[in-house]
Amino acid sequence: VQLQASGGGLVQAGGSLRLSCAASGRTFSSYSMGWFRQAPGKERLFVAAISRSGITTNYADSVKGRFTISRDNAKNTVYLQMNNLKPEDTAVYYCAAPNYRSIVGYTPIGEGDYAHWGQGTQVTVSS
Repeated sequence: VQLQASGGGLVQAGGSLRLSCAASGRTFSSYSMGWFRQAPGKERLFVAAISRSGITTNYADSVKGRFTISRDNAKNTVYLQMNNLKPEDTAVYYCAAPNYRSIVGYTPIGEGDYAHWGQGTQVTVSS
């Protein structure tokens, strides 16, 4: 599977961005999807995940109430809407997909649960 992330950029604190991740190479609707981020000098951390149907979502505590993950299975795309951005949200954001078809409601949060990664898109939030 190939994942192509886009939508990053420079935004002021309090602003918004929407990231997109286009997937190709297999049946998109059969797999959960996730977003992770990695700040300079730090490990890659879970941000959000969504079940294959889009009904179930899961968020890191640091982004709950500000970020929304969604997907459009007809367009093979997963989104991350980021509102009220803070300087500490600055990072490279990665979309990811697991290696195996997902069970209903599955929203994995571990980096090891994912086998396929997009190239990353930079998000910079200025204070």
